[in-house]
Amino acid sequence: MDPTKLLDQFLGGDAGAALGRATGAARQQAGAMGGLGGLAGGAAAGGLIALLLGSKKVRKMAGGVVGYGGAAALGALAYRAYQNWQAGGAAADAPAATQDDVARTEPRFLPDAQPSADGQPFQLALIRAMVGAAKADGHVDAAEQTLLFEQVDRMGLDAAAKGFVFDVLAKPVDMAEIAGSARTPEQAAELYLASRLAIDPDHPAERAYLEALAHRLKLPADLVAHLDRQAEAGLPA
Repeated sequence: MDPTKLLDQFLGGDAGAALGRATGAARQQAGAMGGLGGLAGGAAAGGLIALLLGSKKVRKMAGGVVGYGGAAALGALAYRAYQNWQAGGAAADAPAATQDDVARTEPRFLPDAQPSADGQPFQLALIRAMVGAAKADGHVDAAEQTLLFEQVDRMGLDAAAKGFVFDVLAKPVDMAEIAGSARTPEQAAELYLASRLAIDPDHPAERAYLEALAHRLKLPADLVAHLDRQAEAGLPA
């Protein structure tokens, strides 16, 4: 299993043809099952995580981090948030990350810089964080989970990657495990950012989840505001 490639597939940076092949059948299933058209239809643009999100969130991700390199872009967003926070300005007025920031990101902010606190690849912790956040409002019911498993089964993942994804989708959300995987402040920031990218916090359960996660990660409130700013601004074209 290649953890960076799998993370890219979740974010959309390396989803490519495999998701495109899977999506046609999913649209037919979605029509038969009800309100899943946005999930399946956005998959090719938004990566595997798009299957867990509503259509407006798919559009947000497709217009932001998804289109600019997946895992590397996630590091760029976190790095820009850190720079802006350390400069001391207001988050609302802070400059957004650009495509150029992807190439200039300090290596310590890249998801593959070092393993999680448990010694596992940190990219896998980021995937757990995104899936946990996507489930925060409780909208992933049994029918949707069935579709998710069928979609992943068509992705052409190797056995180890497929087993990991199935396990993450099936397990209940464990915020303590997600937060506990951060070895460094940079990793804590990226776990929050990945979660924030998977949520438009317009639902009370989503807002509560993010607040609780930020608390567990021991992130300063001002830094959280800058991470939110980057998640909302994305990497504009």
